[in-house]
Parts: sequence; C-alpha cells; structure tokens
Amino acid sequence: MSEHEAHKQHEEEVENIDSTQQETKDNQSQDTESRMTEEDLIQETEAQATESVDSQMEATEKEPDLIEQLQAKNEELEDRTLRLQAEINNIQKRNARERSLAAKYRSQNLASNLLEVLDNLERALATETTSEDAQALKQGVEMVHKQFIAAFNQEKITVVDPLGQEFDPNLHQAISVMPGGDQYPANTVMQVLQKGYQLDDRILRPAMVIVAEETSNAEDK
Repeated sequence: MSEHEAHKQHEEEVENIDSTQQETKDNQSQDTESRMTEEDLIQETEAQATESVDSQMEATEKEPDLIEQLQAKNEELEDRTLRLQAEINNIQKRNARERSLAAKYRSQNLASNLLEVLDNLERALATETTSEDAQALKQGVEMVHKQFIAAFNQEKITVVDPLGQEFDPNLHQAISVMPGGDQYPANTVMQVLQKGYQLDDRILRPAMVIVAEETSNAEDK
C-alpha cells in the first residue's frame, strides 16, 4: 500500500469516528428531548387532572345550594299556582252566584214599578158602585187585577198581608201603635194600611201596619 492510500484510509477512519460520535450526540440529544417532552406531558396531564378534580369538588359543593334554590323556586311556583286556582274558583263561584241572583230577581224593578198600579186597582175595587155601568167597569178592573196577581205569582211575587200576625220588622213597617184590647195581643198587627210584597225571599215593599200596643205601655197611660 502506498503512502497516499494509507493517508486516505486514515482520513476515512477519522471521518467514520466523527460521524459515529455525532450520531451518538444526536441520539443523546433526542433522548433528552424525548424525556423532557414526556415529563412535560406528565406534568400537564397531572395539572389537568388536578384542575378537573377541583372543578368537580367545587361543583359538588355548589350542588346542594342549587338543589335548595330549585326546591324553593318549585315551592313558590306551586304556591302561586294554588293561589291562582283558588282565585279562579272564587271568581267562577261569584259569577255563578251573580248570574243566579240576576235570574232569580230579574223582575224586581218591573214589579216594584207595578206595585202602585196594583194599589190603584185595589182602591178601585174597594169603591162601592150602584149603577150597572160602574159595576161593569168594576168587573173589568177585577179581571185586570186577577191577571196582575197571576203574573206576580208566576214570578214568585207574593203578598205580605200580616193582619193578626206577630209584628216582624223585617217584613212590616209600623206606622203607629194602638191598644189592641182583647182582640189583638201585644205586638200583633191589628191593621194593614198598605199590603207588602216580596219577590221570593227579598222584600219589594214592607207592609205598612198598625201594631197592638205593649201591655206595659197601656198600663202607663
């Protein structure tokens, strides 16, 4: 082997050694970077896990408060619903009662206006007649009076004629008191000046009456 060839071979060996050393360094560097990357990944994973656990613990701590708030809200809504239902029921009952009363007393105003007409008819019937024409007219008035009474009865309007009955301030209007003697006990209606009328259980007009005087008052006099 010539000197030139020996020198060239030596250079190649040196280059191979340098290349091997460089590869070793590169591998070591890659291993170091790989280890650092794995450590960073582990640390990041641990941090995320810790954060997740903290979040879950915080949510768990807040959960009872949230449940209590929802329960309170639910109770409030249930209470409002019950109140609204009760109010609606009351309104419906009140409307039904008002409709019932309106139907029951629908003829009250008309009947009240006709009472004076009925009074005049009865005054005409109480008048004595002698002539045939007057008697014929009286018969006509009597027919009209009967029709009035029939119409009133159909509307459940009844006469309050309390002669001889005990005085009732809810049904009667006392104009005066007089000694009743043996015929009328004390506090008894002894004379009816004007008949009263009532529609079902409602008074259209109280009867105007004279009441027998109390015994004590009579003795004082």
